[in-house]
Amino acid sequence: MNIKALAKELGLSTSTVSRALNGYQDVNEQTRLRVEAAAKALGYRANAGARRLVRGSTEAIGIVYSAAVENLGNPQFLDMAGGLSERLHSEHFDLMLAVASDEMDLDIYDRLFRGGRVDAVVLPNTRVEDARVNYLLEKGYPFLAYGRTGNCSGYSWFDFDNDAGSRLAVRHLAALGHRRIAYVHSPLLLNFAWQRHRGFLAGLQEAGLSFDPACLAGPAVDRRSGREAVQALMALNQPPTAIVVDNNLGGIGVMRGLMDRGLRLGKDISVVVHGVIPADSLLAGLDATMVTQPTAHSTGVTMADMVLQVLREPAAGPFQMLRQPELVVGQTTGPAA
Repeated sequence: MNIKALAKELGLSTSTVSRALNGYQDVNEQTRLRVEAAAKALGYRANAGARRLVRGSTEAIGIVYSAAVENLGNPQFLDMAGGLSERLHSEHFDLMLAVASDEMDLDIYDRLFRGGRVDAVVLPNTRVEDARVNYLLEKGYPFLAYGRTGNCSGYSWFDFDNDAGSRLAVRHLAALGHRRIAYVHSPLLLNFAWQRHRGFLAGLQEAGLSFDPACLAGPAVDRRSGREAVQALMALNQPPTAIVVDNNLGGIGVMRGLMDRGLRLGKDISVVVHGVIPADSLLAGLDATMVTQPTAHSTGVTMADMVLQVLREPAAGPFQMLRQPELVVGQTTGPAA
């Protein structure tokens, strides 16, 4: 069923049918509903290429990632991308995943836009100082940042209050009597890691606790580096009684490393992890104390709505959303031994 056959079936011109299906205001409501009902009943599907030419739109949103940042190894990233893709699909947009050898490669963004492959991009893994944000602003390319930068007032972004999450973790551990708290972190050039570290130090200050630089370990963004952080921390003359980890994959490595040393989580040592333990982890059944955020899937849905706002309502922007974390207390924290 093509548009000519559909028009013939309805006794209308192809121009009227086309304008009705594309939402033009000069087609009355009764005709539009009649055309849409017939298209659905007869199985008509618009030619995507022709529609894109008419609208001057690719109807695609891009997201550029680097395998070096461990995105594809993190189920939370995949869940976010799934929610993003599902919501975009409901608006007849596709999600394009592009691979960069270096995530800071700026040429790939130019190729995506100048090559007519995307209408906008979602920018993950923002840095405190991010050349990609400056480049996209300079070029006037539409984008939504997944995270903020040090100066975030002039563009659209979605983020979590990372400072608040770390303060919640420290407040909880301090209330349990812990006085020597270690911190395991992601690369601090990433803005979320820098904010969580800043919140951790602020939390210690609020609790009247000092911080020993020897209790800082990282970067640890996967299971292996999390285990290595445990080795360094437990080799100290005065090991910590509690550890805060700023990411979930590093957190799995930290907890596994502690358990391999025969330590009982929540009894011999306490651990708080930012993020949710993936369902496919060997520790999935462990009821960990976590700083949680809205589900990755719902985050993707929200970001899809926001990036469509960036495209459809540019004059109303920038659009910015900061979600608040919660502390979920599990079995991996307890009174200081």
